[in-house]
Amino acid sequence: MLVHVSKAFTREEPAEAAVVVPPRAPLPAGTPNYVTPRGLELLRAESHDLARERAEAERAVDGADRRRALERLNRRKADLDQRLTGAVVVSAPDAPCREVRFGAVVTVRGESGVERRYQIVGVDEAHPSDGRVAFVSPLARALLGRGVGDTATLRTTRGDEELEVLAVDYPAAGDPPGGASER
Repeated sequence: MLVHVSKAFTREEPAEAAVVVPPRAPLPAGTPNYVTPRGLELLRAESHDLARERAEAERAVDGADRRRALERLNRRKADLDQRLTGAVVVSAPDAPCREVRFGAVVTVRGESGVERRYQIVGVDEAHPSDGRVAFVSPLARALLGRGVGDTATLRTTRGDEELEVLAVDYPAAGDPPGGASER
């Protein structure tokens, strides 16, 4: 026997939307979380900011918004703590190094003749528009191990691009990388 129940006699609570926390930039499985000293400081500052945000959210009035905010902050903090725990700080080499390694600021010239500067950094510090590229990015992988005068082939969706390495520098602690500049 089929029984139809009128909507008037059912109690439907509005479904609470799932808390969505954007994932951090991924690290390939088994890859250490390499960071520059600057990158480690940025992660620590983010942790401090999250603690401050959590304290503010805890003072908020009880309710669904407070619970959702705390859940979102707790998830972000757990992801961040995992990154901090696994962070491996890679400092600039003690002696001058002309080879592209993690932390290097590399000046390259593309086939068009345009010069650009990039710093090879950790995934959480990467900001390509500022010239900071993650060590796992295709650009960084093409440049790692190269020296001044070498060429690197960057495979892109538009085809291969040859990049000539013009300079390799390692910023001293606290120095800005110089960003992506075009000359």
